[in-house]
Amino acid sequence: METIKVSGMSCQHCVAAVTKALEELHGVDEVTVDLAAAEASFANSGVAREKIRSAISQIGFDPGD
Repeated sequence: METIKVSGMSCQHCVAAVTKALEELHGVDEVTVDLAAAEASFANSGVAREKIRSAISQIGFDPGD
């Protein structure tokens, strides 16, 4: 499992949006988003980290490294 910080989430709607954005990436599975920790965990089958960061940015949140 990989983890990425996600800044800007404030509610369960935000969690659902990040979850959906990551699940739509082919090769990303088992997505879990933790609002309190401000991070997302997922199984990654070769998706570039920049593509994951871009998917999070496109929906209005700030991805960490």
